[in-house]
Amino acid sequence: MSLFLARRLATFVLTLAVASIVVFAALELLPGNVAQVILGTSATPEQVAALQAKLGLDRPATVRYADWMAGLLSGRTEVSVAYDTPVSQLIAERLQVSVPLAAMAMVLTTALALVLGVYAAANHDKPADAGVMALSQLGLSIPSFWLAILLILLFAVKLQWVSAGGFPGWDDEGGVWGGVKALLVPAAALAVAQAAILARVTRSAVLEVLREDFVRTARAKGLSRRAVLWRHVLRNALVPVLTVMGLQFANLIASTVVIENVFVLPGIGRLVFQAIANRDLVVVRDVVMLLVGVVVVVNFVVDVLYALVDPRLRAAA
Repeated sequence: MSLFLARRLATFVLTLAVASIVVFAALELLPGNVAQVILGTSATPEQVAALQAKLGLDRPATVRYADWMAGLLSGRTEVSVAYDTPVSQLIAERLQVSVPLAAMAMVLTTALALVLGVYAAANHDKPADAGVMALSQLGLSIPSFWLAILLILLFAVKLQWVSAGGFPGWDDEGGVWGGVKALLVPAAALAVAQAAILARVTRSAVLEVLREDFVRTARAKGLSRRAVLWRHVLRNALVPVLTVMGLQFANLIASTVVIENVFVLPGIGRLVFQAIANRDLVVVRDVVMLLVGVVVVVNFVVDVLYALVDPRLRAAA
């Protein structure tokens, strides 16, 4: 088990290192002069040169990359050009919205997908199975931003249960419930497409396990159909399901770029959108690296969960 974790940890570190080089190089290759864009076309060459020196753009790329890495490893980030605030502070403030939003969407995704997937597999080749598959196909076909607009029209405009956008904060009037209420509809818009994917994966995995001999043995011992499905079959079907869940959580963090702009939520997605518009590459670079780190960390956690769920992996390790 320790060797298994050591290998995964080495892969985790190597992936982050390669990703940091790719992110830095990609932003370096962008056309245009950042200082010129910030100051506008009316700026003189002297003003542009002075801003370049202030931003450190006149230094060699290798030096700037080394400084960036040293800052990240020590917990120190550069100051945003547009906000005149350390990027770490901006990210910390915006994650208070994005992380709960992604977590709520993941909870909704998992609950819907596991129930629908197991239900469809238990009723294989029956109308219930066909109905679940039709719903999942519909969920895959609807773009999340369009579904978000429909949900706003229904719950905010027609029923007036929630506001059409904005976030009241966790400490303002309404407290925690006010924040949760503001994120419920955006979370549902994010969860529908992901639940459709996960439900199909769950159905396929459960169907495969249902054909195993131990399922017939468990039924022969007198266990109920429900107990066999949820206590034995689902656990053995979790390996492919966990893979997709890990990727989906990372995808949900990235998908907030669109949803947060639709609902005007002050999260990490809206921050990176505004940073791109303002040509604030310092913020873009750190946010993209954060998203890469989330993906890598989630995959590392999923690998560890594999070993906990499947004893064969522990034996192989």
